[in-house]
Amino acid sequence: MPHDAIGAHAARARSAPAVWGNVPPSNPNFTGRKAMLAELHQRLLRDKGAAVVPQSLHGLGGVGKTSMAVQYLYRQMADYDVVWWISAERTAQISASLVELAPHLDVPTGPDVASTVGCVLEALRAGQPYANWLLVFDNAESPEAIRPFLPAGGPGTVLITSRNPHWAEIARPFEVDVFIREESKRVLRERSPDIDDTDADRLAAALGDLPLAIEQAAAWHSETGMPVAEYLQLLEEKRVELLRETALPRARHPVIAAWNVSLDQLQAENPAAYQLLQICSLYAPEPIPRALFGRRPRGPVTPELDPVLGDPIRLGQAIREISRYSLARVHRHETTLLMHRLVQTAVSSRMTDDERSVMLRAAHLLLASNDPNAPDNAQHWQRYSSLHPHVLVSGAERSDEGWVRNLVVNEVIYLLRWGDYESGLELARTAHGTWSQKLGQDHPQTLQMARWLGFLLFSMGRYQEAADLNSTVLEAYRRTMGPDAQDTTDALGNVAIDHRVRGAFSEALTLSESVHRQYLRLLGPDDPETLRAAHNLGVSLRLVGDFARARDLDRRTWTGLTQIYGHDNVTSLNTWLAYVVDTRELGQYGEALAQHREMAEQIDQLFGHDIPLRLSCRRHLAVTLRKAGRHEEALDAAERANAALRRRHGMSNPESICSALELSVQLRDAGRHQSALALGMETWHLYTQTYGRMHPHTLSAAVNMAVTFRCTGNAAAARRIDILALRGFVTALGETHPSTLICRTNLASDHYALGDAAIAHDLDTETLRRSREVFDEDHPSTLACAANLAMDLRTLGHTDQATTLHTDTQERLSRKLGSSHPAVTQAADWEHRANCDIDPMPL
Repeated sequence: MPHDAIGAHAARARSAPAVWGNVPPSNPNFTGRKAMLAELHQRLLRDKGAAVVPQSLHGLGGVGKTSMAVQYLYRQMADYDVVWWISAERTAQISASLVELAPHLDVPTGPDVASTVGCVLEALRAGQPYANWLLVFDNAESPEAIRPFLPAGGPGTVLITSRNPHWAEIARPFEVDVFIREESKRVLRERSPDIDDTDADRLAAALGDLPLAIEQAAAWHSETGMPVAEYLQLLEEKRVELLRETALPRARHPVIAAWNVSLDQLQAENPAAYQLLQICSLYAPEPIPRALFGRRPRGPVTPELDPVLGDPIRLGQAIREISRYSLARVHRHETTLLMHRLVQTAVSSRMTDDERSVMLRAAHLLLASNDPNAPDNAQHWQRYSSLHPHVLVSGAERSDEGWVRNLVVNEVIYLLRWGDYESGLELARTAHGTWSQKLGQDHPQTLQMARWLGFLLFSMGRYQEAADLNSTVLEAYRRTMGPDAQDTTDALGNVAIDHRVRGAFSEALTLSESVHRQYLRLLGPDDPETLRAAHNLGVSLRLVGDFARARDLDRRTWTGLTQIYGHDNVTSLNTWLAYVVDTRELGQYGEALAQHREMAEQIDQLFGHDIPLRLSCRRHLAVTLRKAGRHEEALDAAERANAALRRRHGMSNPESICSALELSVQLRDAGRHQSALALGMETWHLYTQTYGRMHPHTLSAAVNMAVTFRCTGNAAAARRIDILALRGFVTALGETHPSTLICRTNLASDHYALGDAAIAHDLDTETLRRSREVFDEDHPSTLACAANLAMDLRTLGHTDQATTLHTDTQERLSRKLGSSHPAVTQAADWEHRANCDIDPMPL
């Protein structure tokens, strides 16, 4: 390892920053630039403690701006607490990177991505929790694109790399020029000691001292041993050719010409390796998995490439040929290839239209051959992640191959499961629009993408767009395939989801039952599609309050899914979570908590990232902990879940709203009534904006808020809210829905707090009767109502009756929840009425 690389490695081992994010690997062949690195260090030191004025490394493509920035970081890493590398070509990349930084700074999250970015920038400005930070914006397009993402002062520093020289308005420009001649000659002689000083000087002059060209020429000479005079003649011939290529900027001619010499040689000696490069030039300028070329594509590519693809020996030989000439950097430990953008330009500019068409088809077929066709399986997510940028840049959605289009669908599903809704939405919209034009709006794959696009929109809370699309898709299937086709049935299931969103739970249940029956008839009870329909039926059953039937169905569905997919699949785990929620809502808190802890641990071990399933599991765990009486642990879990969801999806996402509602309840239970009330009101407003004022979920948020009002001494406000909510529940869900009964229980407590014990008594008496029928005599919600009724009776002077009911209720609560449960302790003192909260079921 060169001395500089060893020193950098040792420095990192001694004192790595507390936060070190996304920094590219160091270049072991980095040479020269000592004076520039020293000057850059002095500039950054001089700027510390002042208003943040970035240093912008700018210069031509190929001068090594990024390499120099990377080298600086590895040399000086011990000087910083935080080093964060940001790919700055697109605004979305910058935002995503800063959001990723947020948890490392322990900053509060905002209602959306923009707010979270603002919190991160404020934390950097304030120097909390780290004062000594360095942000690197790599390959920034313009000052206008970067300006909104710069901290407004603070103790840290910012470094920018860009081909754009116009940075004087917001940064101190630092031009990275070509090598000085001695640096060029040193690089050439280090790789090829037989080059004398005169030839090195001639070669450096011909290449304009451009670092990337020098590095490539050094590799060429090292591998071929061609005399410098002969190489210079070839280089001049390529320059003349390039002068005719008006599309290529003259500034790129030295490096393009140098590569064209190598490309000519590679094309002649190893056509397969050359064609491999052509394919790579059509992918993203990001690491390309070597395994991409290790699987034979579905169908022939070219006579030269066909014997190489899928043959590890021949493939290895081709990759070694590419690496010999420094046409791509091979990261052996990461098993990836990386092409510089200029190499891609050089290779791409040589292709004819016919060659480009052939190689683009090959690029798409290779991507498709690497599709595991299992986007629900987390074991394959790393592969889908590595394929994603190349799917985008190569325009895979434009392929004429059905296998390639299937990969695009699977990428959308992966992004949905992973929780990158914005990227999934972008790809789904692009593919759906392209296929609608190329294949027709009624083509099966166009409609398949439309269904997933609808589910993405649903997951993001963009409900009207989802409903409109789902309705269009259903009509298309009915028109083209008939009412009894499987795809039509599946589309009907999506429309059932839209009914849930509207609050029409009974109608949704009717549709879900119809879809499930149709799948049973078409495919039988054990088919994956039937089991998926069964899971969705369970969702509808929970929403109408039929938890017993939902639990029985979910248990059977979960068993069937694990037999097909195993215990570690997202599909299986989703239904397990549903089964645990059923168990909890049936009042079996201890059993639910034991299973929930086991599931949360398993999901953490499997994913280790805040995917939607993990976040949903954590959100529900906070509820289960609260129900089981673990209030301190529940509050911590609720705060963590809410912060993670807001950070991941923003405050307006449906899951984020649910988590905020749960946190407001936990804050109230912890005695933090004002904070609970403020968050509860905010959450109610979000529910109103998202679903409408009379949606059952909005009414649930209102009921929970009313409890907090009563706890703050404003029982009159609580009563007004609960009266309106009760009317809404009766209209939407009926007199005996669990949410209706809980609202009645709380309304009785409002009256009691206002001195109307008689009204409270009448409400509690009727609610207890119905609760015993809907739940059972020992359900915690039933016993909460019974405990409150005992207080009504005592206040009204019916002491014996009150004592009998109170004693019976406490014994039942103790058996049901355990003697140490806070609800049991509270029920014993005759002082506190039981508050009942509503936890909205997932849609």
